[in-house]
Amino acid sequence: MLSLKGKTAVVTGSKRLGSVVVKRLAQEGINLAIVYKESLEEVLQLREEVSPYVEKVHLIQADVNVEEDVQRLLNESKEELGQICFLVNLASGFPRATFSDLNGQEWDRAMADAKGNYLLAVYAARHMMNNPGNTKGHIIMCSDTSAGETPHLNYLPHLTAKAAVNFMGRAFALELASSGILVNTIAPGPTVKPPRMDQETWERNLIDKTPLKRESSSEEIADLILTLLRSETITGETIRVDSGRHLAAPAIA
Repeated sequence: MLSLKGKTAVVTGSKRLGSVVVKRLAQEGINLAIVYKESLEEVLQLREEVSPYVEKVHLIQADVNVEEDVQRLLNESKEELGQICFLVNLASGFPRATFSDLNGQEWDRAMADAKGNYLLAVYAARHMMNNPGNTKGHIIMCSDTSAGETPHLNYLPHLTAKAAVNFMGRAFALELASSGILVNTIAPGPTVKPPRMDQETWERNLIDKTPLKRESSSEEIADLILTLLRSETITGETIRVDSGRHLAAPAIA
């Protein structure tokens, strides 16, 4: 098992679930490069909250779907942190599209998420290959529990992109195993209510359809990520944290 204190992580998607994960990583003494796209005020507040726990916190504005931005943010992270041990990619949209809305634009919008995971894994791994030790790095991707056997209505392109992320996690794990880099995917269920969804819809159409009748725990997801980052032999897994959501009937959201 790896010791986490003093290691370094690049974290994308620092709002909502991401803010919980960033705080837990910081509490373990992991130095951080926090990547944001637009929410500067929120990440400034997050930096203030985690700074007492770590030696280095660096903020980087970037769009993870743009190849040049991905290369820049990783080069900057390496320069500021010294090395990149971990990549935790939580950047994700949740684009809704009913069947009548489906077109090429909706497909491209959703599949950008898969492209971002691909670009970050490729370029982060190339940095990690130069790290010392048998276990040189760990990449965590974020999927969706409904991208497996139980899709829900009105998110076809989104869930297709997340299914691609599930496959990429396994494929990258195989590609990078000989380099000592581990790759795993977290698949949350309904965790934090989207801002555009009203509470009644959230509870009726999503939470009430989970066997445990509760939201997926952000804190448990954060703790699971820490467990994976400590591991030196878990790779190629997609792990659901979804209150049993994958066991239930399809939802309408």
